Amino acid sequence: MFSTVLIANRGEIALRVARTCREMGIRTVAVCSDSDRDSAIARYADRCVRIGPSAARLSYLNPAAIVTAALQSGAEAVHPGYGFLSEDPDFAEICEANGLTFVGPPAALLRRLGDKAQAREIARAAGLPVLPGSSRSPASLEEAREVAALIGYPVIIKATAGGGGRGMTVVRDPREFGRSWARLRAVAQATFNDPRLYLEKFLENARHVEVQVLGDGNGDVIHLGERDCSVQRRRQKLIEETPAPGLPGELADRIRAAAVHAAREVRYAGAGTYEFLVGDDGDFVFMEVNCRIQVEHPVTEQVTGIDLVREQLRVAAGYGLSVTQEDVQPRGVAIEVRVNAEDPERGFLPTPGVLDEFLPPSGPFVRVDTHGFPGFRVTADYDPLLAKVTVWAPDRRQAIERVDRALAEFRVTGRGVHTTRDFLRRVVANPVFRAAKHTTGLVDELAVEDAERLRLAG
Repeated sequence: MFSTVLIANRGEIALRVARTCREMGIRTVAVCSDSDRDSAIARYADRCVRIGPSAARLSYLNPAAIVTAALQSGAEAVHPGYGFLSEDPDFAEICEANGLTFVGPPAALLRRLGDKAQAREIARAAGLPVLPGSSRSPASLEEAREVAALIGYPVIIKATAGGGGRGMTVVRDPREFGRSWARLRAVAQATFNDPRLYLEKFLENARHVEVQVLGDGNGDVIHLGERDCSVQRRRQKLIEETPAPGLPGELADRIRAAAVHAAREVRYAGAGTYEFLVGDDGDFVFMEVNCRIQVEHPVTEQVTGIDLVREQLRVAAGYGLSVTQEDVQPRGVAIEVRVNAEDPERGFLPTPGVLDEFLPPSGPFVRVDTHGFPGFRVTADYDPLLAKVTVWAPDRRQAIERVDRALAEFRVTGRGVHTTRDFLRRVVANPVFRAAKHTTGLVDELAVEDAERLRLAG
């Protein structure tokens, strides 16, 4: 096993990885930008190395700075967390070229599955159903228009190198297509350093269901059940739970089997997530693969008792998986809510500021993954996630009651800082959510209700 691991990330996921490392007797090296020098991970890790200014492109997205920090601190491996460089094949290659183990799939596999258009074709070749769409990035706007017309509106334009819900836009009218295409190309270049885009048919009011897989890189792949991630705003997840509620058992079995089959076909290594959409026709289609630990991984850990980061480290170090499919015995229900520093009343606009009060919930079967504390500065440079609150209960009704209780206890204040806490409470109280009839359109429906209420009040 590794003796020292550098964690190439920040925030709650950096702490999350460091804690498992400490339990395994692995020394940790954190990296931090100038604005994160007093962060929780900087204090927790055995050593912290400053890697640059606050702007992510000059620090957490700077492979040279991170690899230099790893080599100078004696690290043998680099855990990328999620986001930033976690699915960048070039970064994985640079690590490997410098004698560092990248904790994740090998660069060649990241390159194949990280290209979302190519991943669609790999999934199709493995026999998975996929939505009508482009098999590669169109070479021109004219070609893209032709593909969109062939698919039929509405269509969704996606960044080829995107992921995690970022780099997508829905186009419902052909007259909007050119402007949307140009705008997303610019976003893709700025965000992913890759302007390529591709197209899919947009599935209205679908459910987002994903399967957690673990692979040893030699063809042994298991699943750890499915998660429902349908509560989203602008295709960014807000609430996740497992098992997916209201999903027929036979359909859940088929989705899990499809994910395992597809992962075996590519000899997947480490933790990964196969994402699907379930339409109102009751069937499913492949969407994408995320080749990293997911933000929502705690719900899976809560029902299975399996530490996913530990499994990642084991596979990367050549020890293989510690569990078999027969060992995976999910129990009960887990729900995770993301408390972000955002203002739902203003379209989920991020709200930077300094936290005066930060008191997370506690109590039975409540897990809080956070890097917040009183005095913590929320900056506009990074993702506004403040905390993930995950609860476990024997059944869904109790889990909903528990997560609402936990959210009610959560106190976060700071000048100018708003959070999604109350909005999340509103969602879990919603009868459609409680009946497990919600889709990816739920948050938009609530926004329409808000607009109508304000109109009547005004």
